[in-house]
Amino acid sequence: MSGVIIRIHMSEKASMLMETQNVLTLVVRRNASKSDIKREVERLYGVKVEEVRTLITPKGYKRAYVKLAPEYSASELATRLGLV
Repeated sequence: MSGVIIRIHMSEKASMLMETQNVLTLVVRRNASKSDIKREVERLYGVKVEEVRTLITPKGYKRAYVKLAPEYSASELATRLGLV
């Protein structure tokens, strides 16, 4: 996809977060900072990001939870990208 984002993560939890909290779940490079992730999501998908939270999974992947601004819908973005 890009230099920062590896792929969009879809799971039951990710779907629930998308519907209830307007959050996209992404797998990103381990050296990516929150500001890098925010900038890349805004540039690639044409949305405004409100907040980015990250964690390192037990398998060693870095996952980013990207909360979109209220005027954008994570569900609509996922549909546009063909994920749902």
